[in-house]
Amino acid sequence: MKPIFLIGYMGCGKSTLGRNVARMTGLQFVDLDNFIETRFHSSVREIFASRGEQGFRELERMMLREISEFQDVIVACGGGTPCFFDNMDIMNASGTTVFLNASLPRLHTRLMRGRHKRPLIAGMDSEELREFIVSALARRMPFYSKAAITFESDLLEDEAEVTDTATRFISQLNLPLIPVK
Repeated sequence: MKPIFLIGYMGCGKSTLGRNVARMTGLQFVDLDNFIETRFHSSVREIFASRGEQGFRELERMMLREISEFQDVIVACGGGTPCFFDNMDIMNASGTTVFLNASLPRLHTRLMRGRHKRPLIAGMDSEELREFIVSALARRMPFYSKAAITFESDLLEDEAEVTDTATRFISQLNLPLIPVK
């Protein structure tokens, strides 16, 4: 099976949903940022510091091209991945792109809760973060809207919601489930 690429803004649930869909279907889960960090033995933050954003985006594109050749994978892309070079064309040509669409209130809540883990937003207060999200989404939606499928991802707040949402995703994409033994 060709790759499934999960795209969307930070906090939309790419990693949470991707990991659970992989667990339920037997697909391999690949987090693109982690893949890059493993390959280059540096954190994304370190790569940004040493190579700049342009250098990071070039590595990201190279790794995306490699992953696009994989089979039986679900890939959580970085929030900005679709917005550079021909990355959306690469993903659309080699697999299925799914835009995880979370509402502004849900993104804001999730990012406020976890902002200390994200250097870009760590020092923002609630209103600054809301304005940041609105502005970033306005710039990124033209890219996200090129996805083959849009999937609502607001309901990922607890184990039951994650399981229900993953089951809905699997059904919508007609993916095979691993039989429970």
